[in-house]
Amino acid sequence: MATIQWFPGHMAKALRQVKENLKLVDVVLELVDARLPESSRNPQLEGLLANKKSIIVLTKMDLADPKETEKWVRYYESQGQPAVAINSVQGSLKVIEKKIKQVLAEKLVAKEARGIKNQRIRVMCIGIPNVGKSTLLNHLVKKNVAQVGNKPGVTKAQQWLKAGKDLQLLDTPGILWPKFEDPLVGKKLALTGAIKDTLYNKDDVALYALEHFVDTNPQALADRYKLSEAEIDDTTVELLLAITRKMGFKEDYDRASERLIFEIRRSKLGRYTLDPVPLTAKRSED
Repeated sequence: MATIQWFPGHMAKALRQVKENLKLVDVVLELVDARLPESSRNPQLEGLLANKKSIIVLTKMDLADPKETEKWVRYYESQGQPAVAINSVQGSLKVIEKKIKQVLAEKLVAKEARGIKNQRIRVMCIGIPNVGKSTLLNHLVKKNVAQVGNKPGVTKAQQWLKAGKDLQLLDTPGILWPKFEDPLVGKKLALTGAIKDTLYNKDDVALYALEHFVDTNPQALADRYKLSEAEIDDTTVELLLAITRKMGFKEDYDRASERLIFEIRRSKLGRYTLDPVPLTAKRSED
């Protein structure tokens, strides 16, 4: 993948604001994409959250492999990291509110013992671009108060929002980190739409996507693009060229790559999870 310039000034500013506002909140919701839970976590935030109660919220669970999502939630919980999975639109407020009160149980009991009642819980929502923060927040507050767009970088400023009787939410812009140590992480983020489509080579990402589906769900490729077993078993470059011809694009594999990426994002090849669950979680399940 070519070098990506994707750390604009508003992201650096947002990171500074997160540092400044952490002291104002009781708990942090760290939103990650259920299709790539670890790859969509900003490593810069790990140190910031070390002394703050936090909950990992796996968004877009309706797009991810449900079995893998369950494994990821169990894995995080086994590591002492509270986690929940949501699809951002159905029953999210009850699920999140219940988890927050569970995580803050001791603090809430202590406040009540001091006679502090009906005090709103202040919550900060953080995550990378296009992880579904604005969609979730609009659902939680039952209003279109946060800008939503199916592209990264829509939210540009922080704002406080009321959710239900007990929560006060601080929305923040999506924040990426300055450098991908692992190029594969960049490809995963590009495939799922966290990086602007003008900032990466479409064929690099399409080839990665084909490798993933050949390994995990070759039948989805065969069914969608009417591919033979021999075509599926060919090299990924030849497979991309075969799909290009099936799409009617002749030798225009750039155009086919773009189409393939968008179709995967729209779940035309079914639900998928790009990040494998660490072996410790798989062993605990056996």
